[in-house]
Amino acid sequence: MSGFFEELQRRKVYRVAAAYVIAAGFIIQIGSAVFPAWELPNWTLRLVVVLLLMGFPIALILAWAYDVTPQGIRVTPGSHRRRNLLMLIAFGVIISAGAGFFLLPRASAHKIDKSIAVLPFQSLSDEKENAYFADGMQDDILTNLSKIGDLKVISRTSVISYRGDAVRNAREIGKALGVATLLEGSVRRVGNRVRVNVQLINANNDEHIWAEDYDRDLTDVFAIQTDLAQKIASALQAKLSPNEKARLDQRPTENSDAYLLFVQAHDYATRTDMFRDTSLKAEQLFEQATKLDPNFAAAFAGLSMVESWAYHSFDPLPARREKARTAANEALRLQPDLPEAHLALGFSYYYGDRDYERALAEFEIAKRGLPNEAQAYMAIGAIQRRQGRWVESTANLEKAAQLDPKNSSVLLNLGYNYMATRNFEAADKIFDRGIEAAPESFGSAALKSELAIRWKGDLSVAEKELASVPQGIDPQGLVTLGRAGVLTLQRKFKEALRVRYAVLVSG
Repeated sequence: MSGFFEELQRRKVYRVAAAYVIAAGFIIQIGSAVFPAWELPNWTLRLVVVLLLMGFPIALILAWAYDVTPQGIRVTPGSHRRRNLLMLIAFGVIISAGAGFFLLPRASAHKIDKSIAVLPFQSLSDEKENAYFADGMQDDILTNLSKIGDLKVISRTSVISYRGDAVRNAREIGKALGVATLLEGSVRRVGNRVRVNVQLINANNDEHIWAEDYDRDLTDVFAIQTDLAQKIASALQAKLSPNEKARLDQRPTENSDAYLLFVQAHDYATRTDMFRDTSLKAEQLFEQATKLDPNFAAAFAGLSMVESWAYHSFDPLPARREKARTAANEALRLQPDLPEAHLALGFSYYYGDRDYERALAEFEIAKRGLPNEAQAYMAIGAIQRRQGRWVESTANLEKAAQLDPKNSSVLLNLGYNYMATRNFEAADKIFDRGIEAAPESFGSAALKSELAIRWKGDLSVAEKELASVPQGIDPQGLVTLGRAGVLTLQRKFKEALRVRYAVLVSG
């Protein structure tokens, strides 16, 4: 063995090995930094590592057999015993295998997944009525991030279920929402002073990427939100266009009282249970905000959205439709590039006039300014379905479901599209997600029952779901219609008529 190692030294194999290791390490480092910028997949870096590992024994063999001299590359003089050559190859293979065991699991281009969920902030204020302010801060930061096209930002509806969780499992939340990072924080408001603490967390390993503390006047709250959005974008290596940066820097109002009213109104207007009372509270607060600051474009846009929803869902009066249109136009007059105003105008055309082409045009404008706004994709998909454009409709509803993965309404609509286009397996999975997201809602359960009948002729699913509905719960008569329909399919016609008749008599 001593003769073997002496031969290695004489033939300068050690030098070649050291030079090769240094060069290979440099190449891997450069690749891990450059490949993500070129948008190359992770396997490309692994391939480079494998080729470098395979090349190591070959480099040793060449260094053993040849030497670089002033006269050129020459065969190295001396003994070329087969045993020594085999030992050299064995050493090279063992070293390469050991290095590969260490390097390959780590050899991935460190491309940051530019996706984030802003979890509900904890309110540390002594006054319980200030709890809405923490939600407002979280929502404004989420809205600012949603304007960055290079990011994927999960919608408010899907993160609201984590409000009040004392212990949060970052990995489980990241997996459920399909994001790589989470932003969580706390807010304390005392009079006109605001203290905000936030942490950006890697959802894959539950490690903190960075944390920030702010202690400012209430009038500086917009500066906090802008600063946070820019720092998060920087941490996730997201590119900000000049227009996006300008939108982040723009202050929605100079009136702190109007802003506080807007925050309360927005909290009511974005709840999943947008019933009559909730809508009217939001309407009142938005109107007060616009009176305090007649130049508050976002407040006019919010008011328009509430009016359109009220007209669509419970109060179809022409005066309310006109109010929605007037508020949206006023928001655009004040701030023509405000994407929320275009979204509001789109809904006024959609719900108020059933003018699909003009609604689509406004939604497309809104989508460019709010690329992470699930509502826009949902509305576009719903209109395209009415127009018979099923492929485009499904693609937009799928995008909405990516951005709002726990929104039962989005999931129900996407599942309906799958069922209508006979993609039954996908529909079944989506309806299960809808039931999990909103167990109290009957919509996804009803469609899952219908799917089982269409797909497999199975009535048992419908019977099970109908039996689980509490007594007295019958939204828009859907439960009764479902029971009568199942009885009809079972050819129990008298019982089906009795069910329908009982409803007519009680109604």
